[in-house]
Amino acid sequence: MTPTDTVDLIVENGTVVTADATAAMDLAMHDGRFVAMAPRGELGMAAAERFEATGLYVLPGVIDGHVHFREPGLMHKEDWRTGSTAAAFGGVTTVLEMPNTIPPTDSATRVGEKRLLAEASSLVDFGLFGLITPGNIAAIAPMAAAGVVGFKCYLGPTVGDLAAPDDGQLLDAMRAVAATGLRIGFHAESDQIVQHGIRAMKAAGRTDPLAHLESRPAVAEVDAIQRVGPFAAETGARIHIFHLSSRQGLDAVEEWRAKGVDITCEATPHHVFLVAEAMARLGGRMRINPPVRLGAEGHAAALLAGLTDGRITSIATDHSPHTAAEKSSDDIWRVASGFPGVETSVAMFLTRAVNAGRMTLQQFARATSEGPARTWGLWPQKGAIAIGSDADLTIIDLDQIGVIRDAALHSKDPVTPYDGLPTRGAPVATIVRGRLVAQDGRVASSRQGRMVRPVDDLAGGVTLRET
Repeated sequence: MTPTDTVDLIVENGTVVTADATAAMDLAMHDGRFVAMAPRGELGMAAAERFEATGLYVLPGVIDGHVHFREPGLMHKEDWRTGSTAAAFGGVTTVLEMPNTIPPTDSATRVGEKRLLAEASSLVDFGLFGLITPGNIAAIAPMAAAGVVGFKCYLGPTVGDLAAPDDGQLLDAMRAVAATGLRIGFHAESDQIVQHGIRAMKAAGRTDPLAHLESRPAVAEVDAIQRVGPFAAETGARIHIFHLSSRQGLDAVEEWRAKGVDITCEATPHHVFLVAEAMARLGGRMRINPPVRLGAEGHAAALLAGLTDGRITSIATDHSPHTAAEKSSDDIWRVASGFPGVETSVAMFLTRAVNAGRMTLQQFARATSEGPARTWGLWPQKGAIAIGSDADLTIIDLDQIGVIRDAALHSKDPVTPYDGLPTRGAPVATIVRGRLVAQDGRVASSRQGRMVRPVDDLAGGVTLRET
């Protein structure tokens, strides 16, 4: 475009923050892409719309690489419209959605069916995971062709009671995934250790909240990582560990990385900021798989350190809502595992990490945009502020004060362990492909989201650099 052209949107007078740079820049967007950037006041372009970002921080659009929006089959808990609305209010521009719906996303046909559901309702862009089960290895290549961002395999018991593959089936599946060039992610808990732990707790008459934690020890996570590490080394498969929950798990990831395995991992706000000691007060609200661990054991601090230094490559929420009735029993075994997180994650990290001096905004941008985009092959279409990249932005007010309230959240079932927590720092605008989707607590556009799939590097892109 030339300086005399009129672009769709200019974000001006803000401080732009990426993983590599912080600079006082103006950004121009047209037809959904970044088309120009310059120091404040130097763009010299006309715009159909301008966003005034004085005093605000402008980050690449946040990507949440782990959400459960429950559609199809479980829409009484969440659906694409309510889940994506929560994402937009939470500053999230792209979500990657998990395959354990009813029916599960375990074939190319079901990938296509879910894509149509999401395109009809989602306010934000989205990617889809394909499920790996003992019987669907032949479906892996067709799911890749249908556009999944990657694959997910459950190694232990979880919501939906999906069958875990045995070692031979897993080895074959990882060979098939490696042939597609995509990444396979694991819910990394040993089925045998967890099932044994649950039986032992129930036999002892334990129904208290901490029985859930004690049935799923950190060694179950380590064992699962050690199970897939050799298979990744053998097959060349690129692997990912979802919702890493322990310092020992991080050590295991680092061990296989040092051996040459392409292994990435993510951490959630609840594993970084909550401690299991709070379950005595919050009960079933905190039940999730893998469990939040004891603060005294140092897991949360290790996970935050891993995020700040890049050993943990992304922040994801495992957004997984259930109804209030499913979260309210005094018997922990009757409580569903999971709770919402897509709307509260950014505010939690700004409050408890960035504003607390434990993480820089550049580190936060790396973990929420570039990290997940590179992990799932979306970089630099997503996760970058670069000429030609999708014009996705999360605009932050670091000084905005608030309180997380269940009743104010936009998920269909907003039962969270964060209710009543004060915050400082919040997303105030969410821009998806150059259009405001949410701003100052209101939906600004009903533009529907688009499915994203792994892409080759964009040729000729110019990325923001320090000025």
